[in-house]
Amino acid sequence: MLSEEYMGVAIFAIIALLFPVLAFFLSRYFRTDKNDPRGQTTYECGEVPIGEAQIQFHFQYYMYAIMFVAFDLVTVFVMLWALVFSDLSDLAKVYLFMFLGVLLVGVTYALKKEEVIWI
Repeated sequence: MLSEEYMGVAIFAIIALLFPVLAFFLSRYFRTDKNDPRGQTTYECGEVPIGEAQIQFHFQYYMYAIMFVAFDLVTVFVMLWALVFSDLSDLAKVYLFMFLGVLLVGVTYALKKEEVIWI
């Protein structure tokens, strides 16, 4: 039996579990079932599609995306650690430098794959 202290959490959990299921089943009533030829085409910001929708992208774009995510993560985590660096324990500082080391390996791999650096 739930105590009175956790009743709000239990109600919130039930609502959180039922809401996606309810939204899934209600979407059947709001969607359109019409077959429109425009729905089968590629959407290009209101413009008439030109050429094939499936083209081959260069691998370099994926590398730039991976590097962006890596540097974005570094910015978030290192800035948070930098705010409290003097208050951190020695173990937390070791974890910080391990995180930066793993990140450095990933960035080095990405740059080496792009042939920007030669190691």
